[in-house]
Amino acid sequence: MFRHLRTLHQVTRRTITSSTPRQLENKVPAKQKLYQEDNGMPVHLKGGARDALLYRATMALTVFGCGYVVYTLINAAMPKKKE
Repeated sequence: MFRHLRTLHQVTRRTITSSTPRQLENKVPAKQKLYQEDNGMPVHLKGGARDALLYRATMALTVFGCGYVVYTLINAAMPKKKE
């Protein structure tokens, strides 16, 4: 059992240390410039179509949830009469 653990340890160490590091492009300055420009848009919509879609879906779920809560409260406050 110890031999398997030692082998596993060597394999994991080898794959981590022998991999070449990826050079990622720094996108932060471009995003900062996009969000800081004064174009009259709210900051939560400056990300484009994806942000607008996410915002609209969130608002729709919020309105639906509030409506359902009001419906449930009215239904609980006025129970059905047994005849």
